[in-house]
Amino acid sequence: MVLRRRDLLDISPVLTEAAGAIVDDSFTRCFKSNSPEPWNWNIYLFPLWCFGVVIRYGILFPLRSLTLAIGWLAFFAAFFPVHFLLKGQDKLRSKIERKLVEMMCSVFVASWTGVIKYHGPRPSTRPHQVFVANHTSMIDFIILEQMTAFAVIMQKHPGWVGFIQKTILESVGCIWFNRNDLRDREVTARKLRDHVQQPDNNPLLIFPEGTCVNNQYTVMFKKGAFELGCAVCPIAIKYNKIFVDAFWNSKKQSFTMHLVRLMTSWAVVCDVWYLPPQYLREGETAIAFAERVRDMIAARAGLKKVPWDGYLKHNRPSPKHTEEKQRIFAESVLMRLEEK
Repeated sequence: MVLRRRDLLDISPVLTEAAGAIVDDSFTRCFKSNSPEPWNWNIYLFPLWCFGVVIRYGILFPLRSLTLAIGWLAFFAAFFPVHFLLKGQDKLRSKIERKLVEMMCSVFVASWTGVIKYHGPRPSTRPHQVFVANHTSMIDFIILEQMTAFAVIMQKHPGWVGFIQKTILESVGCIWFNRNDLRDREVTARKLRDHVQQPDNNPLLIFPEGTCVNNQYTVMFKKGAFELGCAVCPIAIKYNKIFVDAFWNSKKQSFTMHLVRLMTSWAVVCDVWYLPPQYLREGETAIAFAERVRDMIAARAGLKKVPWDGYLKHNRPSPKHTEEKQRIFAESVLMRLEEK
């Protein structure tokens, strides 16, 4: 039986709906946290599970909270005197502040009983380089910062996180932006170019996905980090979900509750790989360069690549735009069927 074009058009709404379902599933699975399979399903294991809950919430969590509180008190007791009393000695003040920030990040990692393995040479401070990493949670920055005082590019946050950004992290050269402000993006791009030119600045760290992904997939890299005309040093981060899923879904959970979830787990297990520096090849575009680096990180961390822009997580396309894309997809399928 030969299908005519008008016959195929009769089923185009079905194809359009199917295309939409495929797109939604492919995109949303990048930002879903997979629930662990229950293991306390019988009378023998349930008491053991209850005992573990008592240990984690009744003993480990209070001890970890105390550790974090003592760490913050020690940090503020040293940071503010150094910050305000050494204003005339910028190099000394910056050096001490870097060490204090690294120390505080180590306290955070200790509060989760973090088991972190670092592979490869430790990043060095020199101009004309930028570090890029895949992004699962804001704790990515903490895990990397405890080893090297990076200047990170980060979305502005409200609450106590915003307070830390403004009062503490600016001392190590961190740069903040508002993803909804186009003018802010231009200012941020200029700050990035200026930062990588200065030999005394802390190494620049960028999460080019622009959003947190569930550590099973990697979405498209923004090309800004690859247009700076400097060496790009990839960092691959992979979390072991044996004790807890480190993915932070900011739409469903505040960062405070995310930390509580980590602090009530047995441990946070993670591997970090510092990969060889990469340079823009002759005739290579910034987009192709970004994809090549993404390939390296995905291969090392065992992540699946998907062709989606992570910003769609925060700014979903309009229904009209989505319908147009689905219509084009359905028409292309119809054309192929007609040719056959």
